[in-house]
Amino acid sequence: MASSRRSFVFVLLMVVVGLNLRPALSSIAPLLARLQETAGLSAFAAGVLTTLPVLCLGLAAPLAPLLAHRLGSERALALSLAALAIGLIVRGLPLPGVLFLGTAMAGAAIGVGGTLLPALVKRELPGNADLVTGIYTMALCLGGALGAGLSIPLAELWGSWRLGLMSWSLLAIFALILWLGYMPAPAATPLASIQQHNLLQLLKKALTWQVMLYMGMQSSMAYIVFGWLPTLLIYRGYAEANAGWLMSISIMCQVFSALGAPWLARLGPDQRPALLLMLLCTAAGLWLLLIGPLAWRWPGAILLGLGQGGSFSLALTLLVLRTANSRLSGQLSGLVQGGGYTLASLGPLSVGLLLQAGADIMHIAWLLIGLIGVCCGLAMLAGRNRQLDNEDGKLVTRKH
Repeated sequence: MASSRRSFVFVLLMVVVGLNLRPALSSIAPLLARLQETAGLSAFAAGVLTTLPVLCLGLAAPLAPLLAHRLGSERALALSLAALAIGLIVRGLPLPGVLFLGTAMAGAAIGVGGTLLPALVKRELPGNADLVTGIYTMALCLGGALGAGLSIPLAELWGSWRLGLMSWSLLAIFALILWLGYMPAPAATPLASIQQHNLLQLLKKALTWQVMLYMGMQSSMAYIVFGWLPTLLIYRGYAEANAGWLMSISIMCQVFSALGAPWLARLGPDQRPALLLMLLCTAAGLWLLLIGPLAWRWPGAILLGLGQGGSFSLALTLLVLRTANSRLSGQLSGLVQGGGYTLASLGPLSVGLLLQAGADIMHIAWLLIGLIGVCCGLAMLAGRNRQLDNEDGKLVTRKH
C-alpha cells in the first residue's frame, strides 16, 4: 500500500513538473508578431529569440548528471525549477536585453530538469518506465498547449506582454513548492555517478548517435512549430489570435499521442512502426497547414499535433528502453538531450534566416517535410530492439 501511494505521488509530481517544461518555449511564439512591432525585433532577432532557449537547453542538459552526482537528483531538480521561475520573471522585466537573458536562463533550467526526469522514472518505476514516460510526455505537451493558447489572453488580461510572460513563473513556483514537500527520498547511491570513461564509451556506440540524431531532428521540427508556426500561419492570412489557437489545438492533440504512442509501440517487436507512423502524421499535418487548402487547417493541426506528440514521447521512451539501469539512463539522457537539443536549435534559427532572405512559405514547408524524411531514416535505426548495457566496466550493445 505504501509503495502504491509512493508511486502515485511520484507520478503526480512528475506531471506537475512536466507542465512547466514547455510554456517558456511555446508562450513566445504567439507574441512574436507583437514583439516585432513593439520591441523592434527583426526576423533574425526573432529567430535568435526562438533558438536561444533550445540552444541553452541542449548546452545545459549534459550538466544534469554532474549536478545529480553532487547534489542528488532530487535537489538538482529543485534547483532547476527555481532557476526556471527566476528566468521567467527576468525575461519580462523592462530592461535592455533581459528578454534574451531570461529566455536563455529558462531554457537552461528546462534542459537540466528534462534530463533528470527520465533517469528518475527509470529508478522509481522501472517495470513501467516506458508507459510512465508517456504520462510525463503528456504533461509536457499539455504545458506547451497552455503556453501557446493562453499567451495572448494573458497578455490582454494583464495589459502587457511583459506581465503575461512573467505570469508563467507562478506555475514554476507552485511546482517547486510541491516538489520540495513531496519529492522521493534520495537514493542510497547517486543516481547518475559521473564516469568519464563510460561517457566516452557511450559516444563510441552507434546506437547512442542514432538515438541522439533522431532526438535532434524530431525536436528541431517541434521547436520550429513552437517558435514559428503562428508567424507562418499569419503570413498565410490568419489573424494573430486564430494562428495562436491553431497552434494550441495542435499542441493539445499532442497530449493524446504522447500517452498512446508508448502503448502502440508495445504492439510490435520494436518501435520502428510506431516511429514511422508518427513522423508521417507530422509531415501530413505540415502539408495541410502550410500548403494545402485553408479549409483543411483543423485536420492539419490535429495531424501535426498527433505526430509530434507521439514522436517526442517515443524519443524519450527510447532513453529508458535502450538502457539497462537508471545510472546508464541518466548518462544517455544527458548525452542524447544535450547533443539532440543543440542540433535542434538550428531549426528555428534557420527558419528566421530563410524568412529574412525572403523565402516563401511553400519553400519552407517542403524543406521541413524533407527533413522529416531524413528523420524517418534515423527512426529505422534508433527504433530497433537493442539495448546498451554496462557490465564489469564494459559497455556493450545487446538485443533484448
